[in-house]
Amino acid sequence: MKQQPLVHVVRSGFVESVHHGTAVALDPSGAVMVAVGDPDAVFLPRSSNKPLQAAAMLRAGLQLDGALLALAAASHSGERYHLDGVRRMLASGGLTEAHLQNTPDLPMDPVERQSWLRVGAPAGPIVQNCSGKHAAMLLTCTENDWPVTSYRDRVHPLQRHIAETVSELAGEPIGAVAIDGCGAPVLGISLTGLAHGFARLATADPGTAEGRVAQAIRRHPEWLGGTGRPITGLLRAVPGLVAKDGAEAVFAAALPDGHAIAVKIADGSERAVLPVVVALLRRVGLDAFAPDGAELDRLAEIPVLGHGDPVGSLDVVGV
Repeated sequence: MKQQPLVHVVRSGFVESVHHGTAVALDPSGAVMVAVGDPDAVFLPRSSNKPLQAAAMLRAGLQLDGALLALAAASHSGERYHLDGVRRMLASGGLTEAHLQNTPDLPMDPVERQSWLRVGAPAGPIVQNCSGKHAAMLLTCTENDWPVTSYRDRVHPLQRHIAETVSELAGEPIGAVAIDGCGAPVLGISLTGLAHGFARLATADPGTAEGRVAQAIRRHPEWLGGTGRPITGLLRAVPGLVAKDGAEAVFAAALPDGHAIAVKIADGSERAVLPVVVALLRRVGLDAFAPDGAELDRLAEIPVLGHGDPVGSLDVVGV
């Protein structure tokens, strides 16, 4: 994947570091408005694929809506309401935590993580940020009488169906299949394809699988992320936005009119993501949908500190 400079890290007027990456912005027709690097090259979207995967599961008969559907598309923080939601999802299909096959972890939320460490609670699959997706995968299997013990296998009917749907929504073939951090398959597509998929979600009829996922994300952003998470703040600041972050500095989003963007920072640095995302969304008309521009400025402003005080900034270049 061809990379270009996206962010300068400026300290006291000196460019100290440069984050390279790839980015794309599409207009509502799907035409490219901005292209940095090679957005048509195949990459791994990681958890940014989750809303597309959730739409695939709804198409296969998954019976979820509202907050629990947002949780199915989430990289949640492991807060108590997230874990309670996953337990409710499992119980609705006669399943338990023992059926989850995602990687054990501690909560992503720093307060919850400290609470778990303080009492010596063990890492567990339900606490890991992908447990909502895995619970939804299990429920989709029970709806279709598919095997639950092998649901992570890339040739399982569930995973084949998800791959077919993601390919359709992205408008391109799946270019690679790898194992994600949670143990489920991660489907490689291009940044352009990812942006197309999010545009499909954002503009879908509310009664469709895609529209239901978009509605769940818009109405329940804290279930998609968690307290204090940038993804939660961005969704709250921009009514109608559909967005999802992913590991290794991936982000995709679409406005309700169909403008869409996708970003990948080459070195995987999360600090560079939000400045680029907000800059790209502003290029495609974000301010018409966002009543609180100051909140967007806050989300996009990543200070460079010296002795605890701001002495510089992350400056977006090339978009």
